[in-house]
This record gives sequence, C-alpha cells and structure tokens, in this order.
Amino acid sequence: MTLSNLRTVILIVGALSLVAVLYILLVLIHGTLTDYQPEMVEPLPDHQTAEVDLVTSDELSFVSWNVGFGGLGKESEFFYDANGSQLFSEGKMVQATKKMVEKNNRGIIEYISQNKADFFLLQEVDLSSKRSYYFNQFEALAEARPNFDAHFATNYKVGRVPIPVMEPWHVYGKTDSGLATYSRFKASSADRYQLPGTFEWPTRLFQLDRCIAIHRYPTDKAGDLIVMNIHHSAYDEGGAIKKQQMAFLKDLLIAEYAKGNYVIVGGDWNQCPPHFAADHFMPGRTEGYTQINIPADYLPQDWTWAFDPNTPTNRKTHSTYTPGKTFVALIDFYLVSPNVEVLEVSGVDQGFDFSDHQPVKMRVRLGS
Repeated sequence: MTLSNLRTVILIVGALSLVAVLYILLVLIHGTLTDYQPEMVEPLPDHQTAEVDLVTSDELSFVSWNVGFGGLGKESEFFYDANGSQLFSEGKMVQATKKMVEKNNRGIIEYISQNKADFFLLQEVDLSSKRSYYFNQFEALAEARPNFDAHFATNYKVGRVPIPVMEPWHVYGKTDSGLATYSRFKASSADRYQLPGTFEWPTRLFQLDRCIAIHRYPTDKAGDLIVMNIHHSAYDEGGAIKKQQMAFLKDLLIAEYAKGNYVIVGGDWNQCPPHFAADHFMPGRTEGYTQINIPADYLPQDWTWAFDPNTPTNRKTHSTYTPGKTFVALIDFYLVSPNVEVLEVSGVDQGFDFSDHQPVKMRVRLGS
C-alpha cells in the first residue's frame, strides 16, 4: 500500500469514527433532554367510565396478562435476548413484522372481548410505539369493553430507544407504553405510583420507568377494594432493583390492609412466587436463564400468593417459541390480603400464540 493510499484509508476510518462518536453523543443528548420523569404520585385520567359505582358482589373475577405490546407472539424473537448485545442485532429480530403484530392484536382483543371478568390487569400495552406500528392497543381494548372503567399508567416513554446502537436504520425507536386496567366498576380514585430503583446512566434513559397503578373501589362493606396492577423490573441482574420495588410495595400493602381494605395485586412480577422453582416446568433445562424468588417471609403467612402451578405464564424470547425446548417459567400471579378468599386461579394455555406471556384468571370472595 502506498503512503497516499494509507493516508486515504486513515482519513476514511477517522471520518467514520467521528460520525459514530457524534451519532452516539447526539443519541445521549437527545435521550437526556427528553427523559420521561414522572412525579412520585400522579392521578390517572378517566379514559372511559363504568356505570357501576359500588362493589356489592362478594365474588369477583380477574384476568392478569402481559400482552407483550402485540409484538411477541410465538413467531417472535428479540435480538437482545438472543445475543445479549445492545450494539448489533446479528440478524435477529428487532421488530416483529406488521402481519405478526396484527395477528397478535386480533387474538388479544378477541380474548379480552370474549372472556367475562370484573377486572382486567394488563401490562405492556402500547399507545403509540414503533415496535407495534403505532397501533393504539389501549384504545382498542377499551372499545372491546365499552362499559368498563379504563385507566392507563405510563411506564415506558422514550422518544427513541437507540438499540441496536450500531444499526441506526432499524432501531427499536419510539415507545409509549404502560399498564392498562379495565374494570366493571367505577374507581373512586386511580393513581400512578413511581417505583424506586433505576439503572445507571445512560441505560436508564432508555429503560422503563416502572410503576404501580393503584385503583380504589368503594364497596358495600366496611373497607374499600384496592386493586394494584404491577410490572416489576426485568434485566435486573441480582434483583437489586426488584428488592427496592418490593419493599416499596410492601409498605403500601400493609398500610391499606391496616385501614380495613381488601387488597388485590396482579401482574408481571418478573420473579417466581415463594418456594416455586424457576425450572419447575423444565427441570435442569433453563437454557442459562435464572429467575429469583420472592422471599417466603416477605409478608405474614395469612397473605395468599395465588397462581396455577400447572401452567407456565412466560416464555423466553431468545428464539421463536418451540414447545418443550424454549424455557418457560411462572412469573405472573396474584397476591391477596387475608380478608380475601381465593376461590380459583388458573393459567390459560395459549401456546404463547399472541404474547410471550399467558393470561392468569382468578376468582375471589371478599370477607365480611
């Protein structure tokens, strides 16, 4: 190589390196300036209002489901789970095809519209996100339940998620997503509570702002019914952030129960119930995944963890779903206070057709 050619190569490499550095700086500046920073407690607007304003029935039914924003059906994989890199996709899926997303959303909406329940606690519901082709899931699901209260709590609002970083032409992009709660009863109040614990900068700029959606329903008994919709942190190595979130939640639970209220929590805990083995469904075949347990002494023994030990609720997304091979676990379930009796809880086996999670149904009876 001649000296002239060497200089040309150096100039080209230098120019490309400069462009890459400038791009990353712009991404970080934009992420910092547009970082979503909610208040600790924010009231949730009424999107849709139920006509029933008092809970008079002793028996109530629930469905909890992380719907995976319509983009994580059985045909989907996610590059970050597949290769662990935020820089390159290596040919793995960053975004499901529009056809996949439309199929998933049809299945999700059909399930919600055709299954009777008093409460639907849903996670990863998109308002307007690139990953789901800007389809408003929250609105579509509200239309599927026209006489239900509908509240939305934002927990993932980023102008542009820049991963894979070195492939700016097809990054994850804009996200506007959160927790959706639909109820046959009118809530007297609904609030978003910001959960503690964050990742280090700059990761936190593009991660979820985890929250609890807390809904209060008057009853014809001595106490109110408190329904909490939750989605705890993932990608939390060692569970340090989840421990902070669980401590915060515990204080809320104890305080509400001490007032004589009925407390029901449902959602995606991103951890297993106490004493439930992470590899329960696939002993020794974890594919390298680990899942922590909620400590057995987290709450007094008269509180109830309600789950179906026979049905997995989550599958890992490093590849498309293959029954018997893809690792599955149980991380979606309920927690109820001692004055609530669990009558039935059952997982719904859909073969992970529409989401990387499966619905969990529950029936309870409020104590006198």
